[in-house]
Amino acid sequence: MTLIVTVIVIALAFEFINGFHDTANSIATVVSTKVLTPRQAIVLAAATNLFGALLGTAVAKTITGGLVDSGVVAITSDIIACALLGAIAWNLITWWFGLPSSSSHALIGGLCGAALAASHNRWNVIIWAQPSSVHWYLGKGLLWKVIVPMFLSPLLGFVCGFILMAFLYLTLWNKRPSKVNAFFGVAQMFSAGAMGIMHGTNDAQKTMGIIALSLLSATKAGTFDHLPGWLAFLHSAPPMPGKDLEIATWIKVTCALVMASGTSVGGWRIIKTLGHKMVKLHPINGFAAETSSATVIGLASVLGIPVSTTHNISAAIMGVGCAKRFNAIKWSVVERMVWAWILTLPVTGLLGYALVRLSQACGWTL
Repeated sequence: MTLIVTVIVIALAFEFINGFHDTANSIATVVSTKVLTPRQAIVLAAATNLFGALLGTAVAKTITGGLVDSGVVAITSDIIACALLGAIAWNLITWWFGLPSSSSHALIGGLCGAALAASHNRWNVIIWAQPSSVHWYLGKGLLWKVIVPMFLSPLLGFVCGFILMAFLYLTLWNKRPSKVNAFFGVAQMFSAGAMGIMHGTNDAQKTMGIIALSLLSATKAGTFDHLPGWLAFLHSAPPMPGKDLEIATWIKVTCALVMASGTSVGGWRIIKTLGHKMVKLHPINGFAAETSSATVIGLASVLGIPVSTTHNISAAIMGVGCAKRFNAIKWSVVERMVWAWILTLPVTGLLGYALVRLSQACGWTL
């Protein structure tokens, strides 16, 4: 029982860090364009993240059953704890250096690495690719749910940002800058709100999935067999054959509140990188970037694909900057960001793997 409580606490700590790490991405543009003050932006992001986190569970269900084969090795609470600790370590490292890396990919990498170590290097524990007979994007596995979206979603964000910004330039080229800034200063509050909601629909659900997976594991192991009645809500019934694990309402609400509280802390290192160091933004640019990114993330959430908010908003900002002029982007900053993106999955996979191996050597896990 102590272990499962520890895992839930670690998972909520990850969600809190996600709140000030990844949510900084969603408010960076509205702060840098000075449409909202930092405090106002954080309040907006916290509220919209809370709302978005309660809208669905498609991404959470992917985390619970679409990446690791529990038939090869039981995904126990200690394995999940190692995965979370690896993801938290990478998030804190990249936050310290002001690099907007992906909490989503950090969690997925840690989970896959920990499962691989627990299965004693049986690579089939990772679901690599299970294409759907209906549509390719409905397939399961690391390829369809993580690798392909990791490249495709930033590309879509870049293209959408470029096209929308180019369209706005062509439409408004003869308008007075003061009127344009005034209009998009208001419009950006709506686009920033949409960005916050979409972030909640995707990012908050990852921790929901991890907590649900931990409770299911503990229920199967009989950990909750002798709990008092008032703790019956911890029991997690296994899903019916062919069905996804259902996420309890209390898990949704808890994760949403924790991420919203993390958001209230802010993440100024990352805001500076996205909003100031990469390209100079005006309200019209911020509106285009947020609208493009929110659209891509919203589509991914509906399809249950755990994409990176970081990758999307960063790529959308790049697209918006390139529509202005190619050399408007500070490509040295982009290069550092891309390296963080590339390294996230393998580094967190190694961290998760190493932590499980260490716990095995110490006799803490099988």
